[in-house]
Amino acid sequence: MRRALRSLRFLLRKEFLQIRRDPVILRMLFIMPLLQLVVLANAATFEVKEARLWVVDQDRTSVSRGAVERLTGSGRFVPVGSSVTAGQGDDALLDGDADAIIVLPAGFERDVVRDRHATLQFVLNAENGSHAGVTQAYAAEILARYAAELGARVTTAPRRGQPVVEVRRQSWYNPALQYRHYMVPGVLVQLVTIVGTLMTALNIVREKEAGTLDQLNVTPVPRAVFILAKLLPLWSIALVELAAGLAIARFGFGVPMEGSLLLVFGAAALYLVAALGIGLWVSTVAETQQQALFVTFALLMVYILMSGLFTPVNGMPEWAQWVAQVNPLLHFIRVMRAVLLKGAGFTDVLPQLVVLAGMGVVMLTIAVRQYRKRAA
Repeated sequence: MRRALRSLRFLLRKEFLQIRRDPVILRMLFIMPLLQLVVLANAATFEVKEARLWVVDQDRTSVSRGAVERLTGSGRFVPVGSSVTAGQGDDALLDGDADAIIVLPAGFERDVVRDRHATLQFVLNAENGSHAGVTQAYAAEILARYAAELGARVTTAPRRGQPVVEVRRQSWYNPALQYRHYMVPGVLVQLVTIVGTLMTALNIVREKEAGTLDQLNVTPVPRAVFILAKLLPLWSIALVELAAGLAIARFGFGVPMEGSLLLVFGAAALYLVAALGIGLWVSTVAETQQQALFVTFALLMVYILMSGLFTPVNGMPEWAQWVAQVNPLLHFIRVMRAVLLKGAGFTDVLPQLVVLAGMGVVMLTIAVRQYRKRAA
């Protein structure tokens, strides 16, 4: 036992020295992930900053003009043109010069004043469904506020006679509706995954290419000690990356941290066992670093797309939802968002922690057995 610990200490020293002496590895481990976090946190968002609006005002009254002014004055809508009929607006929508058309019919003011209920038409370019949905939500909220000030109700429903239901909204856990608060924890998990999985695969394959792996395999150093020495440095570096990323999230993007950071790091420690196990498995499949890159990125693309990071899992087909449950990225993202945004405690995320622990044991066991088989 003492001999194994002595061997582990020397191997760990060797690994940290190799990482420190390689400037490319240092940049990949520290600078690139944090730079990507800053860029992706601003780019990966479904928030609509501005929507180009074409106005078809057939009423030409102060009330119809007020509705348009409220939309454009919000900063969410930029007027790009107007006409009396919808034909020109349709052409602008078709040509990509407009994102939405608002049609205020004749008698709009009369309906507001007399019936206290008026209908207008809001036409959207729905090529991008999420963009259209967010734009419609913005318009509906702005017009509802304007109608309330007039003492009436305005609906974008295309047919009259429909019942109008007033919805009073409350936003819990993210009251300011900041999309970054939702995205940044997920993006941070993605970057930690890349460090843990990709660097593990490349590190071991590099030893294989250099021929030093075969030399180590014939030494009295136990293979378990060798594997542990390869995984522990990257495991600890990934946790440091997580700490740096959380600092950027808190002070750079204002992401709330309602729950326990100790719980976050505990979940990360479990999750990284699975991520490192996947990287170790890739290293047994690949013979060169190029092959390791291709295999790792192929796996990461599936993990990311089926993790709920960009699209909700419950919107996927049923078979895809079942497949996504074996994705460790999915469970760690849920833990991050629940703890940071909701203030969830240990018992609240216990199911995810159990799944992460189980996946870590399974993936590491499979990878170690495959490695021993290839090294034998």
